[in-house]
Parts: sequence; C-alpha cells; structure tokens
Amino acid sequence: MSWAALLLLLLCVRFVLFFRRRRLPRQTCSVAIFLGSGGHTSEALQLASSLDFSRYTPRTYVVSQGDAFSAQKALALERIKASHTVISDNHSIQPQYKLLTIPRARRVHQSLLTTPPDAVKSLLACVYFISVCPLFKIGAFRRPFADLLILNGPGTCVVLYAAVLLNRLIGLPGPRVMYVESFARVRSLSLSGKLLYHFVDRFVVQWPDLVQSGGREDYRGCLV
Repeated sequence: MSWAALLLLLLCVRFVLFFRRRRLPRQTCSVAIFLGSGGHTSEALQLASSLDFSRYTPRTYVVSQGDAFSAQKALALERIKASHTVISDNHSIQPQYKLLTIPRARRVHQSLLTTPPDAVKSLLACVYFISVCPLFKIGAFRRPFADLLILNGPGTCVVLYAAVLLNRLIGLPGPRVMYVESFARVRSLSLSGKLLYHFVDRFVVQWPDLVQSGGREDYRGCLV
C-alpha cells in the first residue's frame, strides 16, 4: 500500500469517526495513569488516591512488562478504595479499572545501542492500545483510550506520549496529557520532563526552584 493510499484511508477513518461520534454530556472522566516502577509508581498512586473514583472512571493503570510490583500496588489501591466505598455507602459498587502492560522502552542501565529496538516495540504496543483498539469499539462504547493521561516518568512515558501525538496528527481522539515532575527533582527537570516540557497539555512541578520566569510550569506545592 502506497503512502498516499494509507493517508487517504486515515482521512476517511477520521471523517467517519467525526460524523458518527455522539457528543453527549458526561459526568465522569476516564483516566490513564502510567506507573513507572519504584518511586515513580508510589508517587503516581499517591496522586491517584486523591482522585474521586466515582468521577474519575474508568481507570487504566499502565505498567511496564515485568513490573509486578506496580501492578500489585494498583490493585491494592483499588481494593482500599472499594472497601471505603462499601463502608461509607453501605453497598458495593463494581470497580471500573483495568491494567495494561506494555514493553519497556529502555531497561535500567541498558546501553543506548540496544535501546532503539525496544523503544520501537514499546511504541507499537502504545499505538495499538491508544489508536487501534478504540477504532474497534462500537456504539456507546466508542470512547478514546482515556480522557486524561497522567505521566511522571521514567522514559517509557515519552513513548506513551508519542502514541498520543500520533493520534492527534491523524485526527483521531486522544487523551489530554498531564506530566507531573517527580518529587525527587528539586532543582532540575528529569530527562523525560525536558523532552515533554513543550508538548504536554499541562506540566506540573513540585518545587518552586523549577519554576522559570515566563515558563509553562504549574506549581501547586508538593503533591506527594
């Protein structure tokens, strides 16, 4: 298939989705949260725990392949939230969440020479979940991957954003992206933060020294 034919196909898909999409008022916001393992996971889940789960639903936790710790922590948070709901409301509500596993874009201490193949594999998985899967949902279930995607590092989050950017370039619906810089970054941005600084919809920092005059940092104090 030529590039021209592929472009024409993408444009046709874009127009079909545009005219068939039903713009109904919604009271909930679907959210996807990337759990980057270790301290990144702890920070991301602490941010998630402050959300009103009745409003931010369904929830998608994105974890890297082999990161059983992050998956277990996400499930533990959901169980805690569900138990509080049962106690306070005296009835059980079926939790609406799922776990997605994607290949790592780069392993710890992995050499730069061997990173590109892993990064491409990770990107293809992200494109599948963010761009391809929503196309096969029908009727009332046709919704984007998420309304909001929360990132706070490490490197795999850059690949996730690349998949979102691809959606936007071809006219498909995608989530708004909020990047929350790690609590550990006190005086300088992380590499992921520097790469995404000019592209994400909202860039949040947790220390005043990271706020630049005329910059786009959003500082609201320590969040975790």
